[in-house]
Amino acid sequence: MRVAIIARSTLYIVPGGDTVQAVQTASQLKELGVVAEVMLANDVIDYSRYDLLHFFNIIRPADILYHSKKAGKPYVVSTILVNYSEYDKHHRKGIGALFSYLPSNSIEYIKTMARWLLGRDHLSSRSYIWKGQRKSIMEILRNAAMILPNSESEYQRLMKSYPQQVKYRVIPNGINPALFNHDSSIMKDNNMVLCVARIEGIKNQLNLIKALNNTRFKLLLIGNHSPNQQAYYDECRRIAAANIQFIDHLPQTDLVAYYQQAGVHILPSWFETTGLSSLEAAAMGCNLVITDKGDTREYFEYYAFYCDPAKPKSILAAVEEASTTVRLDSLREKILEKYTWAQAAKSTFAAYQQILAAT
Repeated sequence: MRVAIIARSTLYIVPGGDTVQAVQTASQLKELGVVAEVMLANDVIDYSRYDLLHFFNIIRPADILYHSKKAGKPYVVSTILVNYSEYDKHHRKGIGALFSYLPSNSIEYIKTMARWLLGRDHLSSRSYIWKGQRKSIMEILRNAAMILPNSESEYQRLMKSYPQQVKYRVIPNGINPALFNHDSSIMKDNNMVLCVARIEGIKNQLNLIKALNNTRFKLLLIGNHSPNQQAYYDECRRIAAANIQFIDHLPQTDLVAYYQQAGVHILPSWFETTGLSSLEAAAMGCNLVITDKGDTREYFEYYAFYCDPAKPKSILAAVEEASTTVRLDSLREKILEKYTWAQAAKSTFAAYQQILAAT
């Protein structure tokens, strides 16, 4: 079996959770005997070499429209349906404040067109220009052999926004347990708080800084800022007190030592489908503080501490509670059992087999 995994053109130059998901999925599929190759949306692809296509990010439908039509092959989509609307509508500043008057599909359309016109991203399908965001996504769902959401919650959100008859299989996100291998003999620093995420508005580092400024906590923000969010990054740097430290993006191998030492990891985002760094941190024995918005409860249930991203006081209170609560192995054991890339690859492979058996 040969599969082309096709992701956004900026997958490597602006790394995010989808970067890890695509690369790890391909790597683990190869262990199962699948020839899985990660391609970028702006690559020239010889479709005849592949049995099916596997796309990532349904909120970037132009890429999927172009390659799916040109290939004429069955395809699946790892939807990764991030909802930017609350941040876009209520928390953007400057010209972005105009988004508060627009529906979410219109906002995504404008952002896609702006990235293309400014030369920051590739627009594969010109038909997207007149079809728009919603019609493009509906067409993709109508023609997909299957979609692969990261949770049942994500699937339900997708169907609410884009009602369509389409087969689906939940493929949870995961970790690499060989890499994120907790050493219980190393003492945790309960005053050390990590936030491993790209620095951008939806990840809400600004309110996190406001919450932890001049407290007993040492906050380490690990990640580069998004290319179009320089002003947001500058504002974060400007207001940060001496107990806040900024560290550029690190490869996963380098993150292990930070996860091992930190007592708490936090993602106070305006929305998360999962939060890969939360899974990684929990596997490394950190107590978690996470947003109450998105699909996080399906993964973390009552094992995490939830905060309201709009309220710095709520963020601080959750961090305080997480830092003083005795760590349990329950969440780490659950992750090692259910949320690994090997498990994700097995479910993905089963989806491929089901599709090809029906063609």
